[in-house]
Amino acid sequence: MNHNSTIQRMVVAVLPLTMLLASGCGVYTRYERPENMPYLEQAQTTVADSLRFDTLSVVSLSWRDLFTDEHLCKLIEEGLAGNTDLAIARQKIIEAEATLQASKMAFLPSASLSAQAGVNGKGDDEVSSITIQPSVNCEIDIFGNKRNAKEAARASLEYSKAYAQGVQSAFIATIAESYYTLLALDEQIDICHRTLGTWNENIRTLEALKQAGKTNEASVLHAKANRLKVESSMLSMEKQIIIQENSLMALVGSMPRVVERGKLSEQIFPNALVAEVPLYLLSRRPDVRQAEFNLMEAFYLTNQARSMFYPSLTLRGVVGWSNSSGGSIESPSSWLFNAIGELVQPLFSRGTNKARLKSAKARQEQAVLNFKQVLLDAGVEANNALVSWQTARKRLDVDAKLVLTLQAAVWNTKLLMKHGGANYLEVLTAQQNLLQAELTQSDDRYSEISSVIAFFKSLGGGVE
Repeated sequence: MNHNSTIQRMVVAVLPLTMLLASGCGVYTRYERPENMPYLEQAQTTVADSLRFDTLSVVSLSWRDLFTDEHLCKLIEEGLAGNTDLAIARQKIIEAEATLQASKMAFLPSASLSAQAGVNGKGDDEVSSITIQPSVNCEIDIFGNKRNAKEAARASLEYSKAYAQGVQSAFIATIAESYYTLLALDEQIDICHRTLGTWNENIRTLEALKQAGKTNEASVLHAKANRLKVESSMLSMEKQIIIQENSLMALVGSMPRVVERGKLSEQIFPNALVAEVPLYLLSRRPDVRQAEFNLMEAFYLTNQARSMFYPSLTLRGVVGWSNSSGGSIESPSSWLFNAIGELVQPLFSRGTNKARLKSAKARQEQAVLNFKQVLLDAGVEANNALVSWQTARKRLDVDAKLVLTLQAAVWNTKLLMKHGGANYLEVLTAQQNLLQAELTQSDDRYSEISSVIAFFKSLGGGVE
């Protein structure tokens, strides 16, 4: 018997069936982004029409470019090296890569080798035999079951990468916020120190005026009480600084210590953000990417569930040899050939398959709705960050003018008081107003930096 012709006939019989099924019933389709997704189809929609593009795009900056303070950069690097959440996220990527690799290997045929040895009979009639059978099984992916599984695994891998970027972006933003909070507290304490010097000078002036009979003890006591209020505020700020330093060290995974830092007034940021944002850039955000890759995975899993209704085709081939006493490997007693094409149609699992498909479709619809909502939330967050930045910039302009005005008012009221043209209450009021204006200016400067960080994060910042 011609075994080669047997195998050829088997292939000729199975191949047309395979091609027919593949051409008529394939359920593998590529993922396409759903229509009418907010923002992503509006390439030139603006967040704030009154603002224009800046030459330095915050969208394209890495955190190393945005944060130029060397002390902050060291803290971020220290935190990234030891943060457990980031380590877990990286392990999730490795896990997803292994799953994708396994789905790719599923396309390769499986091979096995079986061997048998035995002895029959007794004495002179004893006959020994050896049989070796290597076999190969190959499932033909007619209906895209394996391809859908592979693409779902690929989407899951990209989801894990987006998750890791999201964890890193949030972590960097938190460290930066904590660091700049320290700088703001430092600046406010400096303002209070300067104010204390002014109050001490006022007290000396009032005591001299009292001795000259131009004021009374009540004015001196009132001035001393205001100085004590400033000292009390400074003690509260010093406590907040220590608590903030401890929190920052815990965040980066270090023992409590004094944090080396610069000054708030020395921080350099872009003078104008990219405010006219093509909102399709929101797709760079880690949470938006996660939502879309989650949808993509659900899409392919739905395809896979649909493919379970169709039969599976497996080709099995066996070739080997059997040898008994008197034969050799070069000249075996007999050769073994077998080639089978196996077509399996699910008959009694249709109810299970229908339930599986219904569940997959529901998960896909949930993923679509979640994707839309994440995009809407992302647009709101970007808009809010821009409005906060714009408002802080305008307030700083007003703050600068107000501080200059109040400084002039303090100087004039002190001069008038020395010459009897104003009483001590006018001087105290002017100085209190100046202190509050300087503290407000410091708060607005911090708000400006905080809104830059929020905007940077809202567009997927934090990449290396």
